[in-house]
Amino acid sequence: MPKEAHTKAAEHHENAAKSHRTAAEHHGKGEHAKGQEESMKAQGHSKSAREHSEMAHGKSQSHK
Repeated sequence: MPKEAHTKAAEHHENAAKSHRTAAEHHGKGEHAKGQEESMKAQGHSKSAREHSEMAHGKSQSHK
């Protein structure tokens, strides 16, 4: 269903945003190793968000 696919994409986008904010906080404190770790998490969430967004878009298109 398109709704579930869009919801899953949104969750990944939100997790990516949280990880990006956490990474920024760590870098701001000079904790670059922790910032880099959070940046990697953010990239993973962003990749998943893109994949789920594309899937959601495809499902929405097929329900027209």
